[in-house]
Amino acid sequence: MNIAVIGTGYVGLVTGTCLSEMGNNVTCVDIDAGKVEKLQSGQITIYEPGLDVLFQRNIKEGRLHFTTKLEQAIENTTLIFLALPTPPGGDGSADLSFVLGVAEQLGKVIKDYKVIINKSTVPVGTAERTKAVVAKNAKVEFDVISNPEFLREGVAVDDFMKPDRVVIGTTSERARKLMEELYRPFVRQGNPIVFMDERSSEMTKYAANSYLATRISFMNELANLCEKTGADVETVRMGMGSDNRIGKRFLFPGIGYGGSCFPKDVQALAKTAEENNYDFKILKAVMNVNEIQKHILVEKIINHYGSDLTGKKIALWGLAFKPNTDDIREAPALYIIEDLLNAGAQLSAYDPEGMKNVEQHFTNLSDDKKSRLSYSDNYYEVLKDADFLAILTEWTEFRTPDFTKVKSMLKEPVIFDGRNLYDLDAMKTEGFHYNSIGRKTITI
Repeated sequence: MNIAVIGTGYVGLVTGTCLSEMGNNVTCVDIDAGKVEKLQSGQITIYEPGLDVLFQRNIKEGRLHFTTKLEQAIENTTLIFLALPTPPGGDGSADLSFVLGVAEQLGKVIKDYKVIINKSTVPVGTAERTKAVVAKNAKVEFDVISNPEFLREGVAVDDFMKPDRVVIGTTSERARKLMEELYRPFVRQGNPIVFMDERSSEMTKYAANSYLATRISFMNELANLCEKTGADVETVRMGMGSDNRIGKRFLFPGIGYGGSCFPKDVQALAKTAEENNYDFKILKAVMNVNEIQKHILVEKIINHYGSDLTGKKIALWGLAFKPNTDDIREAPALYIIEDLLNAGAQLSAYDPEGMKNVEQHFTNLSDDKKSRLSYSDNYYEVLKDADFLAILTEWTEFRTPDFTKVKSMLKEPVIFDGRNLYDLDAMKTEGFHYNSIGRKTITI
């Protein structure tokens, strides 16, 4: 099939590359000429494990193309995916200006039947709004449908190539048949293509992400209570997760959720509830809990060292919102860094993929704060002369470090672990003061 993907961000690039891997001819469109030039030359613009191999192969095979010219990209296609940003506005609602702006352009240039597919995460009713905008200028038949993405950063290629399910919202039989044909090779093992109406499909994406965010926030609240009662949240988690009604996933406590999806999707669903005069109490609690949890590790540090951290050097392991990505959007590390700098600390940070993005994020810091935030290409190097270590992202390379080396490089054998990477008995044997989430503190 000939397919156009509009937008070459995280979702667009993964979608376009994976669709081309199944033998489709895919043209990706972006208004950023510099990015398109890089992609045309074979330079991938995001970090996602396994994507580079498929990207290079399909460019070489001539199935994956990039352009800034919308009309040229859609000319010989039937399926047009919209993979455009929908950032939160000031009131929490999703900003649809990119989606509706492209819809207006499409209405002016489509010359035969097209299926316009909202891959972006959009509020309930967006398919109808998009259809109305296209229809203002279109002189041919078209359908607008919903096909939300369920990609987890770090495993997005597997998620796309072997999806748990494919959700498609359409009331058009013509569009349904085309989408069934497109996705059939991806579900050969029997996972379902779930067809529903457009509004239900749009709601499904928000419902899934908000529910997962709720599980995380529940576990973070439970962890905080465990600390006060003397229970161990890790053993509680295992006891809960072995119940097949609950399951094991998304039960890990930590320092709050971040990333490009959960924060904005919970916010957007809460805004949809508000617009429909419904008080969605659980979502309000989820957002409140997550806001507090992002600062919980700094509270622990201040309880130990005092509120003035001037003169303290802190080593940070991990900056991205999760491992196996360079995405720092709404990463808890960003809030922790700001809190620690405000308290006067000096920071030395390491992350395998996220450091460049963090540097760009903090370009507007005052000169004083910039001078107190440094980075290193080696995770042991940041420990040199640091008073203690704080772990903010659970990259696998942090799971089994040389504890003797860690201990020798730190001024004090102290670790604040926001991701519960280490066994309590092991930390006691190694001689560390170890403070984690929802467990007793090991003291020396």
